[in-house]
Amino acid sequence: MYIISKNCQVTPLQKTLPPNKHSGSSSHQVAEMELLGATTPVFIIFVICLVFLWVWKEGRKWGRLPPGPTPLPIIGNLMQLNLKDIPASLSKLAKEYGPVYTLYVGSTPTVVLHGYEAVKEALIDQGDEFLGRGPIPIISDFQKGHGILFSNGETWKQMRRFSLMTLRNFGMGKRSIEERVQEEAQFLVEELRKTEAQPFDPTLILSLAPCNVICSTLFNERFQYDDEKLLYLMRLLNENFKKLSSRWNQMYNLWPKLIKHLPGEHRAFSKRLSNVKNFILEKVKEHQESLDQNSPRDYIDCFLSKMEQEKHNPMSEFDLENLAVCGSNLFVAGTETTSSTLRYGLLLLMKHPEVQAKVHEEIDSVIGHNQRPSLKDKMKMPYTEAVLNEIQRYITLVPCNVPHAVTKDTKFRQYVIPKGTTVFPLLSSVLLDCKEFPNPETFDPGHFLDKNGSLRKTDYFIPFSLGKRACVGEGLARVELFLFLTTILQNFSLEPLVEPRELEIKPLVTGLLNVPPPFKLRLLPR
Repeated sequence: MYIISKNCQVTPLQKTLPPNKHSGSSSHQVAEMELLGATTPVFIIFVICLVFLWVWKEGRKWGRLPPGPTPLPIIGNLMQLNLKDIPASLSKLAKEYGPVYTLYVGSTPTVVLHGYEAVKEALIDQGDEFLGRGPIPIISDFQKGHGILFSNGETWKQMRRFSLMTLRNFGMGKRSIEERVQEEAQFLVEELRKTEAQPFDPTLILSLAPCNVICSTLFNERFQYDDEKLLYLMRLLNENFKKLSSRWNQMYNLWPKLIKHLPGEHRAFSKRLSNVKNFILEKVKEHQESLDQNSPRDYIDCFLSKMEQEKHNPMSEFDLENLAVCGSNLFVAGTETTSSTLRYGLLLLMKHPEVQAKVHEEIDSVIGHNQRPSLKDKMKMPYTEAVLNEIQRYITLVPCNVPHAVTKDTKFRQYVIPKGTTVFPLLSSVLLDCKEFPNPETFDPGHFLDKNGSLRKTDYFIPFSLGKRACVGEGLARVELFLFLTTILQNFSLEPLVEPRELEIKPLVTGLLNVPPPFKLRLLPR
């Protein structure tokens, strides 16, 4: 420090003071400055916490959100969640806070609905108010409100209505959905015969069959199982299916604005999504060159015809971007969900050979060995249908559901949920309900059979969700699961490489999806 004298000379301060007069005071000042420096970050954090808690309480008071655990700044209720098993964490919190509670995902409030009554009340009784789609940023940031899965409002209404109609027509009535799946099931069996009872991983083969059904629907084409383009697409889909619930992508979903600027798995995930979309766009370009509006061949032709009809409508939702994303949505959802359910089903049947034996017996009795399984057989096969239902219930493939959102300020029970709030209707809490399904953690087809051995129907069986946002491909998935599984078991017995009791059936990943663990098996011709 310096002082300025009367003649404007600058003199060091220490030279003008007695050498020891202020030494104690100087040390005290230094100590005070060090203390201030140490306490400032603590004080700032304390103030941030107070502000966050005030905003949180005011927001709850204004919206009258349901009760829930107190969140921390930035991370919300992350500390209350086991990222290895999020659905179990959500069910545990429901025991403390009730069937409707608020959870902060990062700094974003999310309302969790636990149990059949709460889920039904929201998605059916107040379906229009819970019709919105909440974000999964790792996907929705890429799709930007287009397509079916993560769109809202008029875009969603028009894309869903059009897609449902086209899927029902399935090629404008030229061939039925059943015929296409039956044909693909025979191709699948021929491919499986090539394994010659040797151990193999069924992941890829079981993906190719439903993928070809979707390809047939979208662009009237199926691929040979060794086609390089098809195999490349399968690798993209399988990898994204496994990585959707990875730690890094979960972090992206919590803090997308921060993570998107960093290198990491989210970039590879988006790249794989982009590659699938580009594949669809290539097919669209081919269709544009050969389109006959009077004779549409498939989904893409129907969409292009709709685009032409509405080309003078400035408010039309039918454009190339929506076509590409709709096609990607149907392609991904229609392939991975069905193939993963089939794969998990084979694993569970090996784990429970007595169940496999009963299915074989029913197939032999109703269908025999010389005719192709068909949907008319389904009514005569209550045990097989019960097994299929139990596979879907037990694996709970999408345990947390795809998130919903309220479309306006919504009164729900004694609460008021502000417009746009994300809602998780927890499907696992319904499919694993211990009152409706005794011993829900046990694989037991008896959950869907009455005392006479007939199929028992229950409102709690909702693997495809409920309401207007239920899976658009539910009808197709049900046909595929029945025809693919019965055709496989008509021709083969499933043999594990280890004792059934040693088979691991716990999901590889439990998060947004339950990913089945890897395994190998032998298929013995019957």
